Amino acid sequence: MIIRFERNGKMKHGWMVEDENKVRVIEGDIYKRDQTKPVMTGLEVPLDEVKIATPCTPSKVVCIGLNYKDHAQEIGAELPQEPLLFLKPSTSVIGPGDPIIYPALTQNLHYEGELAVVIKKEARRIKAEEADQYILGFTCALDITARDLQGRDGQWTRAKGFDTFCPLGPAIAAKVDYHNLRIVTRVNGEVRQDSHTSQMVFKIPQLLEAITAVMTLLPGDVVLTGTPAGVGSLQPGDEVSVTIEDIGTLTNRVISESAR
Repeated sequence: MIIRFERNGKMKHGWMVEDENKVRVIEGDIYKRDQTKPVMTGLEVPLDEVKIATPCTPSKVVCIGLNYKDHAQEIGAELPQEPLLFLKPSTSVIGPGDPIIYPALTQNLHYEGELAVVIKKEARRIKAEEADQYILGFTCALDITARDLQGRDGQWTRAKGFDTFCPLGPAIAAKVDYHNLRIVTRVNGEVRQDSHTSQMVFKIPQLLEAITAVMTLLPGDVVLTGTPAGVGSLQPGDEVSVTIEDIGTLTNRVISESAR
């Protein structure tokens, strides 16, 4: 598992060894943008001595709407004929444990637990069968949504784009069979979403082909692949988590804007 962490005021990447409660420090660019391979230094630090940050720093987060069959059935919507794309700004991204701000501009904040794809190298007009070559790995995500603003605006930029509306983490699982992973979202420990990625309307290779036909994905960019049935509301004080099989658990707490 690849993590990005802060220790002694410096940000590093590392390999998280959970069963040994430690991090093996990586030096160099994990995306190899400078044409050099990242190096495992041999330095190990205790996991409880680091602050885990967002696993990547995307230039953009590309999201897919209505991409789970059970969610479409839940809201009585027809399945889309092609992937429905929207964007979250990079400023919406936060890490594990960071607070989700409940903005004063909304009265109906919702969670959406999702599987996130982290891009390894520049991807432009790729084919579905090539997609795995461009994937660094997978992490957990929450697509936080101001549902009342989404309905009012018709387009989703404001509803999806507030600061803190895209928690990511805790780590990037580099090798995962993503076709049928269990995904569970909990609010205050209560299960709200429980599904599998096999419910996706458009599979990940199809999504990457569709997205890169429109825009170039850069190293570290993130694709949110849609949410299953069971979306619902959040209140200040709520703890929301998403657990994805073979990846881990991302947990964040909601606070009111006035409590910042």
